[in-house]
Amino acid sequence: MQPLLIGDRLDELRAALTTTHTAQWRRLYEQCEWYRGQSPPTEHPTASITYFGPAAMNLALAYRLTGQPGYLAEARRWISIAVSFPHWGKAKLPDHDLDAGWLLHGLSLAYSWLRDDLPGDEADALRAKLLLQGERMYDFAVQTEGTWWSSSYWQNHNWICYTGLAAAGYVLDQPQWSDRARDNLGTVLDLMPADGSDSEGVVYWRYGVPWLAIHLDLLQHAEGIDWWERGGFLRHTFEWRLHQCAPGFEENVDHGDCHDRRSGHSVALYHKLAAAYRDGRARWLADHVAERHYWREAYASGVRPGVMPEAGYELLWYDPQVPVVDPADTVPTTAHFPDLGQVTARTGWHDGAAFVSFKSAPGGGHTAWETADRFRRDKGWETLNAGHHHPDAGSFVFGVHGAFLAVDDGYCNRKRAAHHNLVLVDGQGWAGEDRYHVYKDLPYERQARLRDVLADGGLVHATAESGAMFDPALGVRRVDRTLVFTPSGRLVILDDLAAEQPREWTFLLHSDWPAEFVDGDVVLRSGPAQAQVRRFAPDDATVSQGTTEIEANPTASTPSLRIVRTLHTVRVRVAPTPRSQILTTIEPTSALAPTPATAETADCAAGTGIRFGGGETVLLAPTTRRIEGEGVRADAAAVILVPATDDHPARVGVVGATHVELAGRVLLDGAEPVTRVLPWPA
Repeated sequence: MQPLLIGDRLDELRAALTTTHTAQWRRLYEQCEWYRGQSPPTEHPTASITYFGPAAMNLALAYRLTGQPGYLAEARRWISIAVSFPHWGKAKLPDHDLDAGWLLHGLSLAYSWLRDDLPGDEADALRAKLLLQGERMYDFAVQTEGTWWSSSYWQNHNWICYTGLAAAGYVLDQPQWSDRARDNLGTVLDLMPADGSDSEGVVYWRYGVPWLAIHLDLLQHAEGIDWWERGGFLRHTFEWRLHQCAPGFEENVDHGDCHDRRSGHSVALYHKLAAAYRDGRARWLADHVAERHYWREAYASGVRPGVMPEAGYELLWYDPQVPVVDPADTVPTTAHFPDLGQVTARTGWHDGAAFVSFKSAPGGGHTAWETADRFRRDKGWETLNAGHHHPDAGSFVFGVHGAFLAVDDGYCNRKRAAHHNLVLVDGQGWAGEDRYHVYKDLPYERQARLRDVLADGGLVHATAESGAMFDPALGVRRVDRTLVFTPSGRLVILDDLAAEQPREWTFLLHSDWPAEFVDGDVVLRSGPAQAQVRRFAPDDATVSQGTTEIEANPTASTPSLRIVRTLHTVRVRVAPTPRSQILTTIEPTSALAPTPATAETADCAAGTGIRFGGGETVLLAPTTRRIEGEGVRADAAAVILVPATDDHPARVGVVGATHVELAGRVLLDGAEPVTRVLPWPA
């Protein structure tokens, strides 16, 4: 069997090292130099040993490309230590989880590439070790079918472990391993969200999704099967990832378990998606990160092994023929990902833009929640492990000028709604929270969702429904949050709240730095960014500030590791009442040259309205669907008036509208509700 992945490409790759692949070769060279200076532990540490896999792969690839004996010697050193460990993995599921998956993959490729160059006894020892570890992994997958990663189709452990098993199966001619892995991959591709979203969040996207690409690459080379178009997830996932970039592209929106806001980039995966789908935007982001953010990603990221050990795949996957396309030239500034119930918006693709991300969906997203319920009913399987998905339906993150102002909690082991920018009921968050997997064993009907979505023309409107997530004993009838992002970057947030009896309602707003109270408003600051938070209803709420401590251990392989993060939390408490509306605006500005907030109440006979300086006006009626005010008469959930600017004509956003009049002129009249942006009447 020819060396896997590189057998028919060696001459092409060698020729490219001095022409088109010079930057990629430089990073592989630097990574191999780093390996040369390390002293890997000769006894299995408690911590993860995943990095042994890419070390063996990268050094073996460098040797096959250059023939330099030093790379072979280094590969032998790292491989011999890995082979000497009686088990792969120590603190959690030895031989049956991530450590074993990473090493099976990396050492299988190294064996495929080096077997004829290794001394006979070392080649035999490596083969025997791979057979042992592959058998352990395969047996575990078979024995645990219907539980944990063996059938957790939406989870990175599934993707990594099966890809390692596939690599070993191909290299060692164990078709039962690679066949099982292939069948699992097909199921994963069929069941992943077609909109490209990932409920595990950006950090686990960059950690897990490359393994789907690796497995597809192995499948195509070993079996001639091309599944790159299967299911739709991989074709669309780059667009989802792009919209998770905070302005400037260095940091990311941190919904879900995120070690930090920098652990989000995989240059190698961007290149593979660019090559597979001829996506010049992915090529642009790969180059942008490599040129501007690579070393920050390598050393400030909390995800290991990280971006540098992907150097081998970065070289193998780079396609210089893909044209570079700047997202600013082609990508809208708003997006909607229905499976995850997420909308994102920004005022532009420039570094100082204002941006928001707002989400609400069942655990794991709609597809996972629905499909997992079917597996549970039909087979008795538990396939949904949404441990990285937080109790965050209705929450949002917000920032401007390259800084975050309203923030999420990042990685958390005991997840709580109180860690997010949400509303509590009698001080309580969701039923079944305060644990790692807050969606486990919840009744099927315990779902949050996003409705009335408009994401177009620089506008975002959406309403999150999360009332079903609270303890039934609270008698919650409605916890609906409507969020509007205007083209100038302002936010309007309307919380519509109801219960069977009086309840205390608490609005939470978290930030990295303590807020300030100025003339009745809350001022958020972070570096060059600032925002003024203004509350319009109710009048009798009390406002206070405190801290929220988030404790996490982001890796089970190091049980002693503890990370503590402190959020600064503004709390708006509404005295017990069966119904309430909390109306809030957030206006971003520069902390270096701040401009005053302009929000004021619009005069409405029906519905709720906010008018901003410059003419932006937001009129809302998410429950009654009747709006009268500011020259508008409408049967609609929302009407948003956007004045003309130098770049855009005036326009009107309507949500769930059957009839809209503006200044006495009928813009819309029909039986079916309409949600879209309309031109301003001439």
